Amino acid sequence: MKNLKRIFGTLLLTAVLFTSCETNDDGDIIFRPTAEDFNELKDTALENLTQNFTFNADDGNINLTSDKGVEIYINANCLTLNGNAVTGNVNLEFVELFDKGNMLVTNKPTMGTLPNGDKALLISGGEFYVNATQNGEVLETSCGFQMSIPADLTGGADNDMTLWEGRIDADGNLAWDEEEDNTGQGGVFAEGNQYYGFFQQFGWSNVDRFYNDPRPKTIILVDVPDGYDNTNSSVFISYDGEDTGLANLDTYDSNTGMFSEHYGQIPIGLECHIIFATEEGDNWKYAIKSVTIIENGVITITESEMAIATEAQLTIIINNLP
Repeated sequence: MKNLKRIFGTLLLTAVLFTSCETNDDGDIIFRPTAEDFNELKDTALENLTQNFTFNADDGNINLTSDKGVEIYINANCLTLNGNAVTGNVNLEFVELFDKGNMLVTNKPTMGTLPNGDKALLISGGEFYVNATQNGEVLETSCGFQMSIPADLTGGADNDMTLWEGRIDADGNLAWDEEEDNTGQGGVFAEGNQYYGFFQQFGWSNVDRFYNDPRPKTIILVDVPDGYDNTNSSVFISYDGEDTGLANLDTYDSNTGMFSEHYGQIPIGLECHIIFATEEGDNWKYAIKSVTIIENGVITITESEMAIATEAQLTIIINNLP
């Protein structure tokens, strides 16, 4: 019996050391996911949405078609490794995100950087990741590449769309910076039911425009249960009526235990859904709350509002929001 107790104690100590935990008012231990748990869940979602192509650089002009009908045009003669021309087989990774569900599970919201450094919601014509490698070495292109993107995937052509470059920070969060050259060989235009984009480099890119709402704006706060922060959970905002934009609250105050949209860019009176997302048992743990934004509002997420879903289930749930 003493040996059994000793073994049980060792297992419990190991669980506590490798898993974040809290205690409730009754003194019961409540386990929380680690940052590694949550990151692995998002990485898996991205891997599940990654398409892989192989082509021979010696073939010159390459035309590839994605699962959703995006045409990718690459001049393989422009591919280089450490400044040297590439020959032989090349591997291409491609990700295309057109809906809020996939944007959420991969942690790729549509938040664009304003001229003053603040961030505001973008409405997207598609988020894309393109990465060319050879034998595991990342390649560059000296003449860019092009894509033809079906506009009906995001509600039809919008001539206000421009190109944006994705920037991932040290915490793995993505924000979008507008390309300086959005004309000619560095831009995007709509013709018929297609967007035609001219991309200068591989990586994350986006066809986007800022969300436009004339109403006065405000800051909002979201209070989440103890033990959750911006390392093991995220808070998003789904604007009702917008299927291709997903905002997020990118700051967390450890003193208050609240996530914040601290830029003051949320329209007062906006009808939206606040989405809390985290990990539990290799699945998604989430809560969704329908709210109307008030000035300096505080929205509270409770443990009792949370549910468990697989990646596929949560994607459908988010895409079915109004």
